[in-house]
Amino acid sequence: MTMPDADPNGLTTITIVTAPGCHFCTSAQDAVNRLVAEGAAVRLATVDIHSDAGLRLVAHHRPAMNPLVLVNDQYFSAGRLPERKLRATLRLLDAQRLERAGLG
Repeated sequence: MTMPDADPNGLTTITIVTAPGCHFCTSAQDAVNRLVAEGAAVRLATVDIHSDAGLRLVAHHRPAMNPLVLVNDQYFSAGRLPERKLRATLRLLDAQRLERAGLG
């Protein structure tokens, strides 16, 4: 599986499109914040579902549930965040980044 590149600083951007009163949204934000606290090279971006950007993302990806989660601007999940899958994806992105840098 190949994912889009991280930003120029080497950070993977995880975007969470949130809705008011959405406990899965809060849970997803907490999970990403735990990853950051553990040292993951991740930047969290949250987008309100009712904002212009949120409306565009939802119209484009058409998630069945909230939150919509993107990794480097690509659809990752909707609804409850699959944290193990996210951790595996981040490991893959790290390996790809190291390989491109000639360190893998």
